Formats: sequence, C-alpha cells, structure tokens
Amino acid sequence: MVRAARMLLRWDQKDLAEASGIALSTIKRLETKPGPLGAHGATIQVLRLALEKAGVTFIEGDTCGVQIAAVRGQR
Repeated sequence: MVRAARMLLRWDQKDLAEASGIALSTIKRLETKPGPLGAHGATIQVLRLALEKAGVTFIEGDTCGVQIAAVRGQR
C-alpha cells in the first residue's frame, strides 16, 4: 500500500524518503517485494505517519486500501 499511497500524492520514492526520514534504499527494497511490508514496526509507523500527514487515509477492514483525504474547501 505504500506505493499506492505515494501515487495518490504524486510522490516518487525520494519524496517519501525525505518526508519520513527513512533511507531511499529501504523504501526501494520494501516496494519491490509483494505482500505485507517486511520492515520493523517502527519503520512502518514512520512511513504511515508521513503519508497520513500528507493527506493519505489508510482503509482497514474486510477490504484494505488507501485514499486521499478531501482538501478543505473543495467538493
């Protein structure tokens, strides 16, 4: 879901690395492997917080996904 969240923001991997403080090489490695992220919980939390701060909402439940939060003042 990290890649999908980046795409919603129109961020490249470098943008996420800068926003999260996670090494670009780590983000590249995480995105190349399918399935759940193979990272420490703290790394996942930092990535999630950076994406949420930028406006991404993570959807959890029967169906998981990501969406971009509505910009205030727009419909």
